[in-house]
Amino acid sequence: MATPPSRRSILSLYSMTLRTSRSFSSYNFRTYFIRRTREKFRTLQNETDSTKIRSMYTDAVAELAVLRRSATVNQIYGGWRLAVEDMKKPESVTERGDN
Repeated sequence: MATPPSRRSILSLYSMTLRTSRSFSSYNFRTYFIRRTREKFRTLQNETDSTKIRSMYTDAVAELAVLRRSATVNQIYGGWRLAVEDMKKPESVTERGDN
């Protein structure tokens, strides 16, 4: 019976997947894959069955390879920036004084 991956290897895979998700030039893809990565690794963190952990880990490794290829293609054919990306943060926005 195969041993489950170590905590360090899972954290390393999580950081690589998150880093790759952040490398998408398209805002919608980037936010989707960041959210999906966090959800996937939360379920992996809460899992107690060692065979399921091993299975989820190998699936995540395979998905990381696909995600890297997709991020490269998205960087090449990214397109225009959205207005959402250019907006300032709410705390730096000043109110208009002409009420």
